[in-house]
Amino acid sequence: MASVFVFIVVEYKCRCFWLLPFFRSFGFLAIMRLPQLIGCGVGYHQNKTDAKVMGELVQKYNGTFLLSTPTFCGTYMRKCTREQFASLRFVVVGAEKLREPLRKEFQETFGIDLLQGYGMTEMSPVVAVNSPNFREGKENQLGTKHGTVGLPIPGVAVRVVDLDTKEPLPPGSEGMLLVRGPGRMLGYLNQPERTAEVFQGEWYITGDMVKVDEDGFVSITDRISRFSKVGGEMVPHLLVEDMISKACGDAPCAVTGLPDERKGERLAVLYTDTSITPEELWRRLSETDLPKLWLPKLENIHRIEELPVLGTGKLDLRCVRAMGEELANADVGQA
Repeated sequence: MASVFVFIVVEYKCRCFWLLPFFRSFGFLAIMRLPQLIGCGVGYHQNKTDAKVMGELVQKYNGTFLLSTPTFCGTYMRKCTREQFASLRFVVVGAEKLREPLRKEFQETFGIDLLQGYGMTEMSPVVAVNSPNFREGKENQLGTKHGTVGLPIPGVAVRVVDLDTKEPLPPGSEGMLLVRGPGRMLGYLNQPERTAEVFQGEWYITGDMVKVDEDGFVSITDRISRFSKVGGEMVPHLLVEDMISKACGDAPCAVTGLPDERKGERLAVLYTDTSITPEELWRRLSETDLPKLWLPKLENIHRIEELPVLGTGKLDLRCVRAMGEELANADVGQA
């Protein structure tokens, strides 16, 4: 897991500033344990949203390596100066999709190219990451491709398979991503049935749709698992749906994630209760214990006649997402 970061930190004698929480696998392993193991200088700040103080700390201690998220990088552009980030050489982001407009704006603002990575807790957690391009003499090795989450880290293997048959697909094909490696979990504690659902032999089934190009770079194209990453935080669709069902008297509903320029993803709600308006549903949800970040915005709540289902009777998640996008685009057109 740590090999790419070890190379960057050791090779370039980095002083690291990392503000991701320790209670997650990435925070515990890469942010807390890694500096202890390799002896690099590191700085922390307890408030991950306090961009102003982060800029001051990076400038004061000449930080050279920053780990963050695209959402926080957007805040840095509003709160920090180019002079404060002048010492930075590398900024690696993850937890949500890096939008190309944000990457370009960050580079124009600070003169630093954002390097995007990808992973999940079940893989401890890094799977792939963009790294600095290597050049020495006539040797030139590509480490970064914009729009991708990079190459699998050493020791991690990836496989792209057909969503239905689970058969391997050739390079460039879109399919579901399977991964394996020494950091793969043994299973979910005391949940053998759930563990069996996410394993195919030695491979972990990520639930993400990807493409892997001829050079091995991984591009995430869709997310079929029942979570959305909103502002870098994992929001479970099922828990939000439970709250909506209670507010609608258990009427069928579905939550899906849509792209969002600012937060990576946003929640969209489709529900079928004809006795309640979107405005009333939003009001009821705002009075529940849902965290503010989990609360769908009013313009993303849509009443429909019926939810799409597969031949097996299960909810058609792809169709739900497509309907959410169609309704969102229709609202934009009307506006």
